[in-house]
Amino acid sequence: MNAKSSIKTQPKHEQLGLSDAEVVDMYKYMLLARKFDERNLLLQRAGKINFHVSGIGQETAQVAAAFALDRERDYFLPYYRDYGFVLTVGMSLKELMLSAFAKADDPNSGGRQMPGHFGSKRLRIVTGSSPVTTQVPHAVGIALAAKMQKKDIVSYVTFGEGSSNQGDFHEGLNFAGVQKLPVIFMCENNQYAISVPIKKQLGGKVSDRALGYGFPGIRVDGNDALEVYRVVKEARERAVRGEGPTLIEAMMYRLSPHSTSDNDLAYRTKEEVDENWRKDGIPKMRQYLIEHGLWSEEQDEALSREISQQLKDAIESAESAPFPKPEDTLLHVYASEGEV
Repeated sequence: MNAKSSIKTQPKHEQLGLSDAEVVDMYKYMLLARKFDERNLLLQRAGKINFHVSGIGQETAQVAAAFALDRERDYFLPYYRDYGFVLTVGMSLKELMLSAFAKADDPNSGGRQMPGHFGSKRLRIVTGSSPVTTQVPHAVGIALAAKMQKKDIVSYVTFGEGSSNQGDFHEGLNFAGVQKLPVIFMCENNQYAISVPIKKQLGGKVSDRALGYGFPGIRVDGNDALEVYRVVKEARERAVRGEGPTLIEAMMYRLSPHSTSDNDLAYRTKEEVDENWRKDGIPKMRQYLIEHGLWSEEQDEALSREISQQLKDAIESAESAPFPKPEDTLLHVYASEGEV
């Protein structure tokens, strides 16, 4: 064996500045988000909750991106599939279950919005609305405020590829490019805008659209957690240096139906879905950890049991919580003096 071949290659997560503990935590959040999503699908089918919009297949990129941001200072404008993201930045299973059950203590909207419309003043998660892409101009406004106040914080906003065809998307990117604002635009390209496949949505790449607005557009494999982490981390560093926004297009696949009211096999084949299950980022991350001696099958089984218990506790707590009172309908709709 020559000297060159005997040199041990540094693991990729170490090259990126991630510790062993951090990359293990990254995997734990991915699995937590997956199990949460799967449990909500079962709850809806059992008649326990009314509706669920799934993010199965998108957790890898969501969690990796959250690790690359400053979870103590940055502002987040996630879209309705971002369970992995909001769990990673600090929302609890109980909080998400309160939202799923539409209970009064739901921190997102007090049980008023559909699940998936996240909001938390404590975590700097800005509440989104049902019309898609309206969060993009809001993210740009937050980034403008950060620049005016000379704060080293970044606004991070996510959306699907279908949303990139909306006017709010283009107006937001144009203004951010002109003003060189510290904002990261993340397109979670899951290849379907509800039932419309990507070939009928786009004439090119979403990431290429950034070129028209004067800043970089990057396409990344959304099933590769460490690559997503690298790209988002570099975009954040660029933003705080005052070099402006970045558009990231994370390529992935929506492995579940659009929502619990959707029959996805009416517009795509089982064979196509099965093929994409083989590309799922969560098993890839688990295998990476095992290969580097950071994880084992026994630990994985223990983690699954632990998450199952956490979900059981969260569901029981949410089920027993009170519903909003009719007379409280207008509470939290208007800001009181001193709250703005």
